[in-house]
Amino acid sequence: MNVAQDVDHGDASMRALVQHEFGDPAVVLTTEERPLPEPGPGQVRVRMLLSPIHNHDLWTARGDYGVTPDLPAQAGTEAVGLIDALGDGVDRLAIGQRVVSGSAFGVWAEYFVARASDVIAVPDELPDEVAAQLVSMPFSAISLLHSLDLAEGDWIIQNAANGAVGRMIAQLGAARGLNVIGLVRRAAGVDELRQQGIDNIVSTDASDWRQQVADIAGDNPIRVGIESVGGRAAGDLLSQLAVNGTLVVFGAMASPTLEISSGDVIFKQAVVKGFWGNVVSREMPREIKRTLFGELIGRAIDGTLTLPVAGVHGLDDFDAAVAASLEPGRIGKVLLSS
Repeated sequence: MNVAQDVDHGDASMRALVQHEFGDPAVVLTTEERPLPEPGPGQVRVRMLLSPIHNHDLWTARGDYGVTPDLPAQAGTEAVGLIDALGDGVDRLAIGQRVVSGSAFGVWAEYFVARASDVIAVPDELPDEVAAQLVSMPFSAISLLHSLDLAEGDWIIQNAANGAVGRMIAQLGAARGLNVIGLVRRAAGVDELRQQGIDNIVSTDASDWRQQVADIAGDNPIRVGIESVGGRAAGDLLSQLAVNGTLVVFGAMASPTLEISSGDVIFKQAVVKGFWGNVVSREMPREIKRTLFGELIGRAIDGTLTLPVAGVHGLDDFDAAVAASLEPGRIGKVLLSS
C-alpha cells in the first residue's frame, strides 16, 4: 500500500452513493459497497463527516452539468472530514486532522481520496456543519466579488437574493464595504432576508419595484449585476445597470436562455460575461486562494457569514435528502452524513 501512514481497517470496503445511469438523482443514486480507496503519492484519504447537497451535484447526476462523469460513478463534490491515511510525500498534514475539500469528486461516501494540496485544514472554532459548506458556494461568492473591479462604497444588484449564493454575496459584500441590492420574486422573501439581517431587498412582484430600486440607490450608479435566474429576469437586472455596467451570469435557475434588451447592451455599452467557479478556482494563484479562504474562515467564525443547515440525512436516506434539498423556500443547505 503506497501510504506513509494509515488507520488500520479490518474491512477494506465502504458504503458510497453510486449511479449506473443518468436521471433523477433520488432514483439513480443508491448506496453500494465499494472498495476502500487508497491514496496515491501526494494524496490523502478522508473519512467523510458531512457533505452538502448542491444543485450542481444533482445536475451532474442527471447528466445536465458542464462535467459528465464516466459511469458507474460516485457523486458529491464538497465535504468536511478527518484525514485517515497519507500518501507518499505528504508531510504538511496529519492523521486525524480535520479538513475540507471542494475539488474531489465522489465524496458522498464513507471515505474519499483528495489531493493533499487541495484540502484545507479548518480551525476548531468552526463547527462541522459550517465547515462542510465552506468551499463551494462561499468560495464562489467571494471569488466573484474578488474578480470584480469594485471599490468600497460601490453599488451592485443581484437577483435570486434569497438563494444560498445570494445571501453570501449580500453578507460578504457588506463586510467589504459594498452596497448590495437584492431582488427576489415574492414579497415573503423580503421579510425572510430582513430576519437574517440583510436589507435593501426588493420583490419584483411589486408593480413599482424599479422605483424601489431607484429609491435605494439614489444617484449612485449600479455598476454590476449578478444574474442567477435567466429568462426575462436577466433583462430586468440589466435594465438597472448604469452606463458601462457589467452583467455577470452566475446561474440559470429558471431558464438557460437570457432575455436581454439589445438597446440596454448597446446604449449602456454594457458587458455581459459568465462566471464558473470551477474554472476560476482552478486558475487562481494559490496565494490569492489562501487569502480568500482565510477571509471566509474568519467571517464564518465571527458570524459575518452565516451558513444555515436545513437538515442532515444519512447516505441510506438519500431520496429524502434530495426531496428536502428541492423544497421551495428552504433556508440553509441539506447535508449528508456518513
